[in-house]
Amino acid sequence: MQEFIELVEGFGTPRVVLIGDFMLDRYIYGDTDRVSQEAPVPVLKVIRKESRTGGAGNVAASILALGGRADCIGLIGDDPPGEEVETLLRDIGAEVSGLIRTGDRPTTAKTRYIGLAQHKNAQQIIRVDEEVVDTLSADIQDQLRTTVQVSLSGGGILAIQDHDKGVLDDSNTPQIIADARKAGCKVIVDPAMIDDYRRYRGATLLLPNRYEAALASDVRITDESSLNRAGEKLLAVTDAEAIMITLDKDGIFLLSRREAGRRIPAHPRTVYDGTGAGDAVLAMIAVAIGEGCQYSDAASLANVAGGLEVERFGVVPIRREEIVDEFRRMIGLRCGKVMLRERLAEQLDRLRAKGQTIVFTNGCFDLLHMGHVRYLQQARELGSVLVVAINSDESIRRLKGPTRPIISQDERAELLGSLESVDYVTIFDEDTPIPLLELLRPELLVKGGTTENVVGREVTEGYGGKVMTLDLVEGQSTTEIINNILESNQKN
Repeated sequence: MQEFIELVEGFGTPRVVLIGDFMLDRYIYGDTDRVSQEAPVPVLKVIRKESRTGGAGNVAASILALGGRADCIGLIGDDPPGEEVETLLRDIGAEVSGLIRTGDRPTTAKTRYIGLAQHKNAQQIIRVDEEVVDTLSADIQDQLRTTVQVSLSGGGILAIQDHDKGVLDDSNTPQIIADARKAGCKVIVDPAMIDDYRRYRGATLLLPNRYEAALASDVRITDESSLNRAGEKLLAVTDAEAIMITLDKDGIFLLSRREAGRRIPAHPRTVYDGTGAGDAVLAMIAVAIGEGCQYSDAASLANVAGGLEVERFGVVPIRREEIVDEFRRMIGLRCGKVMLRERLAEQLDRLRAKGQTIVFTNGCFDLLHMGHVRYLQQARELGSVLVVAINSDESIRRLKGPTRPIISQDERAELLGSLESVDYVTIFDEDTPIPLLELLRPELLVKGGTTENVVGREVTEGYGGKVMTLDLVEGQSTTEIINNILESNQKN
């Protein structure tokens, strides 16, 4: 695992030219607790609405989160949804000059209605699609091909995500692939659910899932032997260099012209939502291949990216740091407990859904001492999971002056993570933990001391949580330790 940590930490900014179907995903969240029992049809009380990029836009967001560069090529309508897709992509740092606007067909839009059981657990109820999938005109196809040629003149990887919506078809796809290979660029294809892969002839690497591979090869996939037969048939049809057949929890089956087929295993996961896993896999493999990784290493990284994705609701781009942290967790490094607040919130939601009680405490924890250790042990005994939020270095300087902290935030976080009693650590830059409490919503907020003025009490009790104070260990404080050190130095 250590070699993967070093590999990912050494990544640069690989350039990925991405062509595919760019869509708009609308999320409408409703409160299912307020459904009227007398109503003839289910009724959702709308709480909030969100818009995100869909289709190839998900891949672009994932490439950027992994530290790569995403140059987007595709078709959007000359309409408000198209404007929204372009704005969303531009806002996350994608290059959008390759998106072609047309008045002949609208931007594909998908509206997802999400029920929030008990105000928090999200579940998709229905999805409504608005799309036109007619074949593109010859002029638009020529424009797409020219755009790809110009983009690839700067080098990079060509990633093709095909949803079979008409942007990529049997006519233009082989030409685009040939142009890329002529420019010396590798081509990675996430294929559509179609029965003929001749459209992808000349590709470097194919990334079908088991169902797509079974359909295109006409081989019923049940074991290693059938995976080999399916892979060999698809390599022969496409003249590709390699194929990776994604197998969900069973990992990835890798077959190349130079190596026998083998399965790259995946780490067991609790699947919360499978949406976006294929996008995360394509992005991770494109970035890895762009960095010169071997196919087997790219597959191992993709297993981790896809696994992290299925643990979240909806499409959430997986960051490069999260890949590194996951490998650290796999080999038991305690620094893997340190999480950014957004990912921590998702993890706590999953644990809470399993009936686990979240305990939260916060502080500077500058110069970790026995008082801290005993306090955290007591806090952990009050629930199933203990989250420790620490003030950032800048936050401590504002609170305690320019000479503090003594220990940097990253070191403090890792030290806390090394304690058996601590399950997760996160860092906050605000002066108080109130924004974190509003996001994480722990069942129990714990603080040390006897004061009734616990910062965050109103927030916690406002959503139904409880607040508890624990006695501090006498004679143990960071300030006392620092003063003792200073006095000792003065005497010497």
